[in-house]
Amino acid sequence: MSEQAAELSAEDRALLEAARAVRAHAYAPYSQFPVGAAVRTERGVFTGVNVENASYPLGSCAERNAVAAAVAAGARRIEAVAVIADTAEPVRPCGGCRQVLHEFGPHARVILASVRGPLELTTLPALLPRAFESVRRPGQGRGAGSGAGG
Repeated sequence: MSEQAAELSAEDRALLEAARAVRAHAYAPYSQFPVGAAVRTERGVFTGVNVENASYPLGSCAERNAVAAAVAAGARRIEAVAVIADTAEPVRPCGGCRQVLHEFGPHARVILASVRGPLELTTLPALLPRAFESVRRPGQGRGAGSGAGG
């Protein structure tokens, strides 16, 4: 067991196992690169896989699909995320996924993994320093210029 793997809590191991298990359901006929992801939220663990499309830009990443499943269930706060693929080094989320994860878990713990064994523990701020922030955060009401009368 690697030093990083030894640092995983029981919750983190379960999150990584959820990502590993769901990866088998990825739809990746074009890239042959199935990815599994799991997010732990205040409402539980939600999983996602990458779903490709013949029109390549229409495919979606595992991380964003896990976030979408969590949001659809009412979750609004991501505490941790695990991502796994068959890579030589631990797989990392793309920039778009990092930004989406930041929206719901700006300080989330991140477990990056490979089915071959390598594992890396990090945080979302380390993966996405100086993330884009909205001038108006959700729940702050409507601002001037929203077209809603203030």
